[in-house]
Amino acid sequence: MVKCSICKEKLQELFLEKVKGTIVKKPGESKQYTVCSDCQKKFKTKDELLQNL
Repeated sequence: MVKCSICKEKLQELFLEKVKGTIVKKPGESKQYTVCSDCQKKFKTKDELLQNL
């Protein structure tokens, strides 16, 4: 089970356990953050997404 890193809502999984959403990485780090489509609509740019993590 995967959750959104911003709103902590459960994300849907598609075929072969692919996550419905986006994966974002901070520059210089190897950790990946998952973001749901609702949070993508609220925060339009990658910089806004990274600020809210």
